[in-house]
Amino acid sequence: MKIYLDGNFVDAADAKISVFDHGLLYGDGIFEGIRLYKGNVFRLDEHLERLEYSAKALMLKLPLSRKELAEATCETCRRNNLTDGYIRLVVTRGVGDLGLSPWLCATPSLFIIADKIALYPKEYYEKGLEIVTVATRRMSPAALPPAVKSLNYLNNILAKIEARQAGALEAIMLNDQGYVAECTGDNIFIVHKGRILTPSSQAGALRGITRDSIFDIAREVGVPIEEHDLTRYDVWNADEAFLTGTGAEVIPVVKLDGREVGAGRPGPIFEKILAAFRRRVLTEGTRI
Repeated sequence: MKIYLDGNFVDAADAKISVFDHGLLYGDGIFEGIRLYKGNVFRLDEHLERLEYSAKALMLKLPLSRKELAEATCETCRRNNLTDGYIRLVVTRGVGDLGLSPWLCATPSLFIIADKIALYPKEYYEKGLEIVTVATRRMSPAALPPAVKSLNYLNNILAKIEARQAGALEAIMLNDQGYVAECTGDNIFIVHKGRILTPSSQAGALRGITRDSIFDIAREVGVPIEEHDLTRYDVWNADEAFLTGTGAEVIPVVKLDGREVGAGRPGPIFEKILAAFRRRVLTEGTRI
């Protein structure tokens, strides 16, 4: 496997960063997870735009322009003879001392990994996930804006640990007001009386690229969609529920906290959304 690392393509075994990199020491850095479908990098420009926004929020100077980042991303896929897979683009603050001060880090570091991924076993896409609500609360947007896709994922990792301890592959995280924010690695949508509802970024939800595509798809298939405050009660009593994310793609939820969601199987609106999503991933983006 070839890894793009600061302007060079190196073997995976040689892809190394310093122990003094603040991305490692403090989680000071940003990333994007991007999907590749049959040679099409799905919504690459949108991912790179979000990367730029995250960088601006952290006052982190990107080492390449958007056009250069796009080319480096595509070339990484080409070097690995990859036409379907997952791309991880990471920018760290770079090497500094043992203090927090980011301005003492002279040069950011950039690396890109392109590889295969299977976030959930295939059968869960057909039968649906059984998930739980965990006690770990989503970080408040007033403390850490969820729009910043940073390297510090400890909040989500703690929730993921809780999910595993409960025997689930995924979990809902509530915000400090008790409303549904998102899952540990995915956005959540429910269907209620013919409408699709999902938490807003103000509730703690990441502005997911796949999430954004669902808004476009819903309009395409004629299903009303809106951001809405949701409680666990709303999910328990939803007609359908599903999760979205770059890694997860679009996957149904059939049970929350031991309660069946809807009929306890993937629903008709989910099936419409999934079919439209599978068409779009082949055309929306950048050819490698």
